[in-house]
Amino acid sequence: MKVLGLIVEYNPFHNGHLYHLNKAKEIVKPDFTIAVMSGNFCQRGEPAIIDKFSRAEIALKNGIDVVFELPVVYALQDAGGFAYGAISLLDKLKTVTDIVFGSESADKQFITEVAKTLSINSKEFDKLLKKELKKGMSFPNARKFALKEFLKKDVNFIKKIENSNDILGIEYVKSILKLNSNIKYNVIKRIGARYNELNLTNKYSSATAIRNAIKMDKEFKEFVPDSSYEILKHTFLKGKGPVFLEDMEQFILTFLRLKRREDLKKTYSFNEGLDQRFINTIKNSTTLSEFLDNVKTKRFTYSRIRRAIFHAIFNFEKEYIDFSNKLGVQYARILGFTRKGQKLLSKIKNVSKIPIISNPSLKDKILKKALSSEKFEINKCLFNWQFEKDILASNIYTMFYPKKTQRKYGVDFRKPIIIEGENERNNYRSDRKRM
Repeated sequence: MKVLGLIVEYNPFHNGHLYHLNKAKEIVKPDFTIAVMSGNFCQRGEPAIIDKFSRAEIALKNGIDVVFELPVVYALQDAGGFAYGAISLLDKLKTVTDIVFGSESADKQFITEVAKTLSINSKEFDKLLKKELKKGMSFPNARKFALKEFLKKDVNFIKKIENSNDILGIEYVKSILKLNSNIKYNVIKRIGARYNELNLTNKYSSATAIRNAIKMDKEFKEFVPDSSYEILKHTFLKGKGPVFLEDMEQFILTFLRLKRREDLKKTYSFNEGLDQRFINTIKNSTTLSEFLDNVKTKRFTYSRIRRAIFHAIFNFEKEYIDFSNKLGVQYARILGFTRKGQKLLSKIKNVSKIPIISNPSLKDKILKKALSSEKFEINKCLFNWQFEKDILASNIYTMFYPKKTQRKYGVDFRKPIIIEGENERNNYRSDRKRM
C-alpha cells in the first residue's frame, strides 16, 4: 500500500496547490493521500485567512483523503521546526510511504547534498557559520554563505538556497534523516508566481497575491478551484473571515506594551537581543507596520519578528519548544476525512506511534489509554502542553472574525470533523475500543 503525505498550509487552496497535488499523485500513484496542514496560524507568522476546518474541507473536495492538523507549536516555527513537526507526525503514523514537495530548483540532488551536510555535526562548518553570524546576518543568510564556502560552490549555488521552497525541502530531508525515517521523498518544480508576489499575474498566482486581492476586495475566482472559491465566499458571508494580521493590530500592540523584558527572555526565539529590541520599539510604535519596520534588521527578518510576536502571545516557553523539537508531535488531530480516507484511518489506528484525536473532548481518556500502552511514544506533560496551545490558538483566532456573534470560545470542542461526502457535517464518533 502506498500512502502519499503532503505538508501544506492551503492559505488559501489555489490552482498551484491543485497542480502540486495532482502532480504528486502522478509520481507516487498512491492508494491514499494524507495532508498535514497548519491550523489557524501559519509559518510566516500570520493568521490563516479562513479557519482550519474550512480549509480542510477544501482540501478534501480537491483530492486529499485525510487532513491532520500540524500543532501550532510547529506551525509557528522557522523552516526547521515547521518541517520537523510535520515529518515527525507523518513518520509516527507508520503508514506514509512517500512525500512530494515543490521547490523552485526541483533539484533533488542539490537538496539532498545540502540536507546531508547540515545533518553532520561539523566543527569546520560551525566555525564558518559563526563567522557569518558575527557580520549581523540573519541565520538563513549566514547559513547560506557558510554552505557556499564549506562546499566550495559558485554563485548559482547561493541563489538556490535563497528560494523559500528549496529551504523547506532541505529541512524536510534533514528531518527524515534525523528521524531515520523510511519515508521516500520526491521533488516537483514549483510553477507560477513567487510565493511573496503581491499581484495577481496568471492562473498560478501566489497565495500572497490572492490574499492581497481579497483584502482589497478584488475578484479572485479564476485563481482558485471552484470548490475553494465557493467555500471561501461562504465563509466570508458567515462572517468567519477573512482574517488578516492587520485585524489583530490593537490586540498585538496592547499585548506587547504590557510585556516586560524578563517575560520575553523566557520565551522561545527571543535571543540575540530581540527581547530588548521589542521593548524599546513598542514604546514608540502606534501601528503594527511601524513596529515591524523598526524592529527589522539584517538579522531579524519580518517573518521571524511576526513569529516571535505569536511566540509571546502563546507563551511558547523555550524548554517546551526544545522538548517538542526533540520528541516530535505527541498526537495526530484529525480535521477531516473522506469515506475513502476513513478506511485508511482504521489502518493508522492499528499501527500509529501516537494517539489519534478525533474528538478533543475525549482528550484525557485518550491520553490515559495511550500512557497505559507500550505502543505509543508520548510524554504526558508535552502532550498536554501541545494540546493546550492548539486550543488557545483557536480561541484567540476566533476573536478576530468580522462578525461578533461568531467569536465564540471553545470551537475545537463544538466543531464536528469534516466528513466529505455526507450531506451534513456530523461529529465523528471514535470507537473507544480502538482508541
